[in-house]
Amino acid sequence: MPIGPTLPLTGERTVPGIAEENYWFRRHEIAYLYLAPLCAGKTVLEAGCGEGYGAALLAEEATVVGLDYDELSISHVAKKYPAVHAVRGNLAGLPLRDGSLDVVANLQVIEHLWDQEGFLRECRRVLRPGGHLLITTPNRITFSPGRDTPLNPFHTRELAPSELDEMVRAAGFTTDYLGGVHHGPRLRELDSRFGGSIIDAQVEVVVAGAEWPEELLTAVAGVEAGDFEVTDRDLDGSLDIVLVARA
Repeated sequence: MPIGPTLPLTGERTVPGIAEENYWFRRHEIAYLYLAPLCAGKTVLEAGCGEGYGAALLAEEATVVGLDYDELSISHVAKKYPAVHAVRGNLAGLPLRDGSLDVVANLQVIEHLWDQEGFLRECRRVLRPGGHLLITTPNRITFSPGRDTPLNPFHTRELAPSELDEMVRAAGFTTDYLGGVHHGPRLRELDSRFGGSIIDAQVEVVVAGAEWPEELLTAVAGVEAGDFEVTDRDLDGSLDIVLVARA
């Protein structure tokens, strides 16, 4: 797990190095690991880089610009992850030239945006012909089941797999891959151990403001990225959507 100073845990973003947050951090990390080969040797924009751990992972094999609107986040990224070119800017109008990028990565961010269609048009503008758009986002069907509005107060609009695919295609992209993140065998065993869902067990503690049960905290702190799977099976049952598209 990354070490060193981190940003405050606000609920809007996940950060590394916090035991109680480790499940969510690892659930995000698996998507970066899965998509990293598409970034190797490329010029990459992470649009909405947050704490910066994902941009730093991609920067191990790529030239990465980490863009975020939050001034504290960008200052943090510049100090902690010097391999990332940290830039403050608005995703509604990307501060980059037309056709200047090989890859735009937008992981667990599009659900926070008010103008998702406009953002996708901006991605299309800054990508070179054949460049890749990489998106992950919580699956509305499983993340906020049966609700018209998102459970997470920081989300403006959540999407189902088919809805994201349709929106990306409408912005002028061709979808190469549409899949999702699922629990692997060890996490499915933890689901069974904690009453059917380790996610629900965590949410229950947080909502109640209670002290974490030792067994649950130990289980959550021990989750690894490899405990998740990315597959195109059972898209509607996925936890997070993973989409790869070409400009």
